[in-house]
Amino acid sequence: MEEKFDSFMETVDGRFRGFVNQINEYLTENGCKCDIKLQKSGYVVSYTLKSGKKTLATFVSRKTGMKLRIYPEHIQQYQSFLDTLPGKVKREIKKASVCKRLINPDDCNPKCVMGYTFVLDGEQYQKCRYMAFQPALSEENNPYIKQFLEEELRADKEMKNNPLCPAKCRQETRMEAKNLQITVMKKPDA
Repeated sequence: MEEKFDSFMETVDGRFRGFVNQINEYLTENGCKCDIKLQKSGYVVSYTLKSGKKTLATFVSRKTGMKLRIYPEHIQQYQSFLDTLPGKVKREIKKASVCKRLINPDDCNPKCVMGYTFVLDGEQYQKCRYMAFQPALSEENNPYIKQFLEEELRADKEMKNNPLCPAKCRQETRMEAKNLQITVMKKPDA
């Protein structure tokens, strides 16, 4: 695996090798599994959450440069962060493809996982999960990319610590189950 990663790093623009290495270390130290594949367009390096087997992020090579595709499953919990992104990243998100499955589930491949509904600059969007969040590596974008990953990992940990609370839910109800009897222990103010 290390040899594959070193081969991948040779293809990364020298200006961003330190950042790519930093992201690799950060994600693997936080429990992500790294998977490296060689495609026609170059290397595809994916980071999967070990707990949920869901992909968190993927480095992809494009003619315009390297991008990091982020799969923010918990975007609802920190969507205000999107308003802090650089203007160019926001424009790319806004022009990304609409998620057909969110609009009409019959319009897309049934095996396709639905995209994301979120608010950016006060406007709601429904975007394709493969197109919405893939900022290019750049001096301006890199700190935001790292913060994006930190927000998603934090939200994922919160969800694991409270598995009864759905991702889009902002309130919490404590329950106890004994002998198939469910008792509401505490219902906090929303």
